[in-house]
Amino acid sequence: MNRELLMLVEAISREKNVERDVVFGAVEAALAQATKKLHEGDVDIRVTIDRDTGNYETFRRWHVVPDEAGLQLPDQEILLFEALEQIPDIEVDEYIEEPVESLPIGRIGAMAAKQVILQKIRDAEREMLLNDFMSRGEKILVGTVKRMDKGDIIVEAGRVEGRLRRSEMIPKENLRNGDRVRAMIMEVDLTLRGAPIVLSRSSPEFMIELFRAEVPEIEQGLLEIKSCARDAGSRAKIAVLSHDKRVDPIGTCVGVRGTRVNSVTNELAGERVDIVLWSEDPAQFVIGALAPANVQSIVVDEEKHAMDVVVDEENLAIAIGRGGQNVRLASDLTGWKINIMDAAESAQKQAEETTGIRELFMAKLDVDQEIADILIEEGFTSLEEVAYVPLQEMLEIESFDEDTVNELRTRAKDVLLTMEIAREENVDGVSQDLRDLEGLNSELIAQLAQAGIHTRDDLADLATDELTDITGQTAEDATTLIMKAREHWFTGEAAN
Repeated sequence: MNRELLMLVEAISREKNVERDVVFGAVEAALAQATKKLHEGDVDIRVTIDRDTGNYETFRRWHVVPDEAGLQLPDQEILLFEALEQIPDIEVDEYIEEPVESLPIGRIGAMAAKQVILQKIRDAEREMLLNDFMSRGEKILVGTVKRMDKGDIIVEAGRVEGRLRRSEMIPKENLRNGDRVRAMIMEVDLTLRGAPIVLSRSSPEFMIELFRAEVPEIEQGLLEIKSCARDAGSRAKIAVLSHDKRVDPIGTCVGVRGTRVNSVTNELAGERVDIVLWSEDPAQFVIGALAPANVQSIVVDEEKHAMDVVVDEENLAIAIGRGGQNVRLASDLTGWKINIMDAAESAQKQAEETTGIRELFMAKLDVDQEIADILIEEGFTSLEEVAYVPLQEMLEIESFDEDTVNELRTRAKDVLLTMEIAREENVDGVSQDLRDLEGLNSELIAQLAQAGIHTRDDLADLATDELTDITGQTAEDATTLIMKAREHWFTGEAAN
């Protein structure tokens, strides 16, 4: 039987042009699978075949896991302290093996082995085809619609297939069997049966590649697409930069009589494309991204990475766009949070901010409204600025003499020191398990302590909106942090 096994492996290897080790691996997998059925529980079986004689051995094995991790798969795992009793120098992630009786191949075993062998060979052939296809470095797959699979579209390109999920299609686009289609290759997932190439027609990367194909200057390095934002099938914005002063980036992408941009639009079911000039100046970039709306003024908040954009009433609807589309795309394109407002809203917001700063200065620095207003007029917005702005800059304020400046700076530093001591006292009451929580930094810990959150359970009990009110985080970040804080609850339940 062993000699026949070697002959069978050799014959299949030649016939299918597959390495002998692949065929041997298939036989070993088949024998291991058949042997598992003879044991109770979900055991781990390893079979090894001697490549020269055809003799084979069978082992049951246990994966060594850390003591603190516990046993997730009791039939396949062993804790480190138990493993060390058997093998003194064994380490985590190694295996302990025990010989068990080998299963004779026999007639049923041979049939099962044959099925596994054929499947392994098919997998190997598919992997070779994929490797050959991916080695070409193509980013866009061009093929025809072969069939529908649970709402997804299977696209055939030669001997390889791609999967275009419904979520990655352009809305309202109707593709039928036999239609020619182009899509962006997003990833290769060998766990997907039949069609391991994952495709997209709605991703920003697809639009960038379409422009790259239509505009030779991009491939030549004269132009660069810096970013792209899309509402697939409706509207998109791309930001372009010229590396050659002689090349007009917007005109080059549009093409003569719009030929280039129209080719992209036609491929994307009529999706309208705004081409924006990229700028190193974030405010200028945002102004361009909000086109065709005209911007009156912009207030940049570096700390919050946000901008308040003021437009007149005539441009308000244009700047926001239908359903907020224009401002949303501009925000995605630039990476800045954009708040659109008219002049009246802007004036009201500035008045509220000024009032808040005035009250802060009057209360903390113990000064009257006149002094507070002078500081505001000179551009001071925080106690830190009053305390640590270079002395010479404050001495240039005509309304202040040197004594007044020194007194203001001293008061500001004293207040900041007092606030820091109070903050540290609050933080001292924070438990170590909360300090060690992944995702927390010293600033967040201080904010939580000030709100009376001192333990991990305190944080875990919060709702998302409560945490965002305390820290100013996004709802997504707050939810992630709360779920991190709750992890030990679920770990404890699982252990019990």
